[in-house]
Amino acid sequence: MSHILVTRASPITTIQDEGRPGLLSHGIGASGPMDRRAYAGAAVMAGCTCGAAIEIGPQGMDFIYSGAPMRAGLAGGEFRLTLDGQQGPWPAQIDLTDGMAVSIGTGTRGNYAYLRFGAQIDVAPVLGSRATNATVGLGGLEGRGLRGGDRIGLLPLADVVSEAPGWSNGAENDAIRFIWGIHADQFSPEVRAEFIEAGFRILPRMDRMGVWLDDGNGVFAETRSLGLVSDAVVAGDIQILGNGSPIVLMRDHQPTGGYPRIGTVIDVDLDRFAQMRPGKSVRFTPVSVEHAHRLAGWRP
Repeated sequence: MSHILVTRASPITTIQDEGRPGLLSHGIGASGPMDRRAYAGAAVMAGCTCGAAIEIGPQGMDFIYSGAPMRAGLAGGEFRLTLDGQQGPWPAQIDLTDGMAVSIGTGTRGNYAYLRFGAQIDVAPVLGSRATNATVGLGGLEGRGLRGGDRIGLLPLADVVSEAPGWSNGAENDAIRFIWGIHADQFSPEVRAEFIEAGFRILPRMDRMGVWLDDGNGVFAETRSLGLVSDAVVAGDIQILGNGSPIVLMRDHQPTGGYPRIGTVIDVDLDRFAQMRPGKSVRFTPVSVEHAHRLAGWRP
């Protein structure tokens, strides 16, 4: 059986497919790719039907391939690729051959890259998905992130799943669009206005659960009584913690939260937001639910 031997892996490198949507009422988050557009793009680059992906974290990944020739695709952000020591393009289509050494290194942009094969990754589906939620130890390879020394088998494709949406998600420096949340009225009109006028900075504290923001302008510095009874949350929710710190919930978010959500990042911009590196400035701009639906191609 063909396989790869991982020799180096960035933190938060995991196996992901389209995830487990629809199970949040049972306390199980959807997981799936942080950048769904790049996940689909890796299959486009491969030029063939693909199985689950390896979602590669910010520091990249190195591996050695063993087996019969196989097509693979890489996409997401701007990373550096070398094949047997020779620099390759990005994004890339790769014709893997036995013994080939592949290195994906940190490049100029993005937190996540996707590696997809013309094969299925040999891990058992859990609740219908191979996606990893390392926070709770669910799915993927032993419910954890990948690390050096892992041997990952590649099986002939027996099941084919639909691909992620192929929408355009805006330019890198565009404002992140959101809809006002159910707790927006917990904040004064002045605070809401400042929220969309002020800039924030992406903090190094980020993972698949959430991305913390630096409120350098003190938008929420004077806000009080931020604790609420816990209720359901979704990916993209912008929570304001008890100390006034904003956090944007991501794909492995907890099922419920007890802090007010001033808004929710819309689907078509959450992929782009996930790729924003620590230190990057970000601004938010509100749109209507109807506008968000049109951008996603939804019809009433």
